[in-house]
Amino acid sequence: MLHPARRRRSRFAVGLALLTALLSSGLVVLTAPAASADGPGVGTPWVVTLGDSYISGEAGRWAGSSNASSSRADALGPTAYYDNASGTAEQIDRCHRSKASEAYVGGGVNGLNLACSGARTSTYTDSNGRFKPGLDFYNSGGQQGQALMLQNFAASHNVRMVVVSIGGNDFNFASIVQQCVTDFLASPTWWKDYCKDDSSVTQNFTAANVAAVRARVATAYANVRQAMRNAGYADTQWTLLVQNYPSPIPNGSGFRYSESGYTRQSTGGCGFWNADADWANGSALPTINAAVTGAAADAGITNRKTLDLASAFNGRRLCESTVGLYEERGIADWRSAGAVDQTEWVNQIRTVSTCCSNSPYYVQESLHPNYWAQLATRSCVRQAYNGGVPRGGACRIAGSGLVNGEPRMSLS
Repeated sequence: MLHPARRRRSRFAVGLALLTALLSSGLVVLTAPAASADGPGVGTPWVVTLGDSYISGEAGRWAGSSNASSSRADALGPTAYYDNASGTAEQIDRCHRSKASEAYVGGGVNGLNLACSGARTSTYTDSNGRFKPGLDFYNSGGQQGQALMLQNFAASHNVRMVVVSIGGNDFNFASIVQQCVTDFLASPTWWKDYCKDDSSVTQNFTAANVAAVRARVATAYANVRQAMRNAGYADTQWTLLVQNYPSPIPNGSGFRYSESGYTRQSTGGCGFWNADADWANGSALPTINAAVTGAAADAGITNRKTLDLASAFNGRRLCESTVGLYEERGIADWRSAGAVDQTEWVNQIRTVSTCCSNSPYYVQESLHPNYWAQLATRSCVRQAYNGGVPRGGACRIAGSGLVNGEPRMSLS
């Protein structure tokens, strides 16, 4: 009878011989334990922003406005939109992904900005030959749509919330603004030509066109959901935060410049007739916002929240009587105490004749939330993220001054 220790050695020898035989035959393959990697539900959380200029960070270089010296409002300098790995240029020309954009909420949460100024729901190339990625799966010549970009990124990163602003360019926002300013400059006070009844403007707000844009926005949201599913996420593992559009100008009674003469545009950069401003806030903006938020329900997105920005900048809007240019307020520059409360949060409307051969401004920055507004929205996005349990609400100014470098905002 074998001693117990000898029996164990014998069984081990037999087992080792059997394992050696199986390995040599290829029936057993030993692998090292897989290294853990970030991905769906694993690793540092990320917030990703998709969409157009109102979320990419267009105008994020500027904190307020000055006609005396651009340096007074130049918060981020000439590299404001550089987003490539080396910080030396843009990844996509004129997407204008600002360093001040709302994606970068901090607090242990990473941010990625995939939005692009000028983007519509579908990918296209603009009249200047610039690529504008839409919320789709476009893939050609190394260029990709934003949904595909999201899919590729989310597969290896823990994306917890995707914030989207889209639809404004499908309503031809820039062309509408251009028409309103043209009508203001081309007609006298005693015979006002309003843009609100021009056919080039009204055709964007017919019932048929509103329904068509809403359907395209719904498809864009569905593409975002599909991108996340393709990346390996269950719908319950992430949240779509649907962002609507803020009011950039006050109602007619709230302008600090008179309708008489052309000071409203030549000084303020806000060339709208009172009646057109009232229409923009009372009709155009609500129509656009109803379409972009309603589209998420149309798409059946159940894991969604809404960030309501409609009144987020009220009191700090372009040409509003409660704020002014730096020289009008007697403030040295954007670093001065109280600058955030006394200067505009929306960039001036600039025309080709006032911009840009001898200045650092871009026409495309016109009427966009600037540095102050983008940090304010970032605060509300952080509150919406809510420590990983996202919630929706209305974003509004909550007081004066800065908190950790950002305007005081509330999400209610």
